Amino acid sequence: MIRLEGVGKRFPGAERPAVDALDLVVAEGSVCALIGPSGCGKSTTLRMVNRLVEPDAGRVLVAGTDVMRTDPVALRRRIGYVLQGVGLFPHRSVADNIGTVPGLLGWTRARIADRVDAMLDLVGLDPAQYRARRPHALSGGQRQRVGVARALAADPPVLLMDEPFGAVDPVARDRLQAEIGAILRRLGKTVLIVTHDIDEAMRMGDRVVLMRDGRIVQADPPERLLAAPADPFVASFVGQDRALRRLALIAAERLASPGPLPDAPAIAAGASLREALALLLATGADGLNLTGDGPAAHLTLAAIRAEAARAVT
Repeated sequence: MIRLEGVGKRFPGAERPAVDALDLVVAEGSVCALIGPSGCGKSTTLRMVNRLVEPDAGRVLVAGTDVMRTDPVALRRRIGYVLQGVGLFPHRSVADNIGTVPGLLGWTRARIADRVDAMLDLVGLDPAQYRARRPHALSGGQRQRVGVARALAADPPVLLMDEPFGAVDPVARDRLQAEIGAILRRLGKTVLIVTHDIDEAMRMGDRVVLMRDGRIVQADPPERLLAAPADPFVASFVGQDRALRRLALIAAERLASPGPLPDAPAIAAGASLREALALLLATGADGLNLTGDGPAAHLTLAAIRAEAARAVT
């Protein structure tokens, strides 16, 4: 759905390109997270997809069409865009904010109103309670939800997210990442997200692309990036606690053994191994019973330790 072929961008006066001959493919219906140190070119890369920044070299294709051959206004109306701080129009209601692009596309008022309510429902906000509010009357997490609803209102196949949760408090951020990530996967959107937060990249991305000096250092699914860093820079960037980060990506049921353990604490089968490890350490138990719809099963501390070791070998 999104393809970058030898894409380059150098800003005037810069010693080196911001993006240097970059090749990247974001598969249709997948979430790709761009991450890297400040100035590595990740935001520039994202903004070349909707021509907020125009490349000096190479091609950017969306659904097989070169974006430089597309009118930029028409292009942006077909691509959802969520940015840090949300960028809601402060003088307009939530409903008017969400209906912005559908209105520009000529939708009828009735169709826009129905879509606004559907989008608010989608992001977990009661339409009757929120549609008439102004952005200043919302919490940071609520504003972010409205920003996502606005980006999805015209049902674009592609969504760009530039540090979308950076202005949200840490408690709300984890919940938003999980909820919005699940929504995007359910809708089958093709998503390119830029983040400085390694945990956010691992939680949301089907594929994580680590950049340095305008180039890709490693591009892999989260588990592989954590288990097999390509070089010392990648290992350093993902951190010494990459084993724990990797456990957060794996459901407890993946390491389950059949049958229950007598008198063992219980945890949901869909909980992460990191959550299971925390419970084991808190209770001093050597194993947990898994609860859910499947047959009786348990998880042992030894199994978690063996899995964690795979991320540091």
